[in-house]
Amino acid sequence: MCEKHRSEDVQKARPRVVMSRRTLLRGSFTTLGLAAGGVLFSGNPAQALDIYNPFSGYQITGTWQDHLDSGSLGGIDYGMGVGTALPAAGAGVVTNIPDNGTGGHTVTITHSDGYRTQYMHLSQFLLANGASVGKGGIVGRSGGAVGAPGSGSSTGPHVHWHLITPGGTRVNPLNYLGGGGGLPKTSTEQDGVPGPVMWQRTQNWLRIQSGYTGPIDGVPGTNTYAALQLNMRNWGYTGPLDGVPGTNTWAAVQRLSAAHGYTGPIDGVMGPNSWRGFSRFINQDQWD
Repeated sequence: MCEKHRSEDVQKARPRVVMSRRTLLRGSFTTLGLAAGGVLFSGNPAQALDIYNPFSGYQITGTWQDHLDSGSLGGIDYGMGVGTALPAAGAGVVTNIPDNGTGGHTVTITHSDGYRTQYMHLSQFLLANGASVGKGGIVGRSGGAVGAPGSGSSTGPHVHWHLITPGGTRVNPLNYLGGGGGLPKTSTEQDGVPGPVMWQRTQNWLRIQSGYTGPIDGVPGTNTYAALQLNMRNWGYTGPLDGVPGTNTWAAVQRLSAAHGYTGPIDGVMGPNSWRGFSRFINQDQWD
């Protein structure tokens, strides 16, 4: 389908799910919420979990080795302001542990294969015990201010993240990311067809740059589009941040796409070539 035949109304609808062979091989069904965070890859379990790093946009203030050197069982600290939304690294079932010793308020996400993700030093729990959460769903808010409720032994605002194996061993979650990395690359760069992986990467980009706090689920809605409109201020968009994208929103997206190889008209009508340029941008490693 050529550019001029793609109507704006198509962009307002839920994106069409297209599962290419490449997408299937990357295990992207989980981005649609069809799995609960189980093992997707055979072989080495250290690269098997369907989890991603939800804190890649923040500075590491305490490495795994730093924790071991200080006598801790291990963890990674990411500096962030108190009240920052904490997305689930993978789908699972939530358990909240108030005042968990030195860890303070702790949220645990138990994945379907028995692995557990834990975040420590929270200022607020947002889901009830036993609630199910999808990958990217917000489970709580960060804390860590000295002496504040839920901070435990924290000496400054941050979140502490670690993973626990089914056997109870604490391990570095960065060694267990699905496929050995973060989010998969989108095939939209090749076929020009927007799908769930492209939108998942878009949501993660908007989380890092534009304050998006919704799930990283590959299904854009009002919050995704509002964050997109906010970001598109950098590309000439001057309309409302209403989460209802129209011609002006998509014209700004095309200007971004033009910086990444798109050579078509800036007419606010997205088509395969517009999406290819956008996806070349969104496939950058920094948005993994």
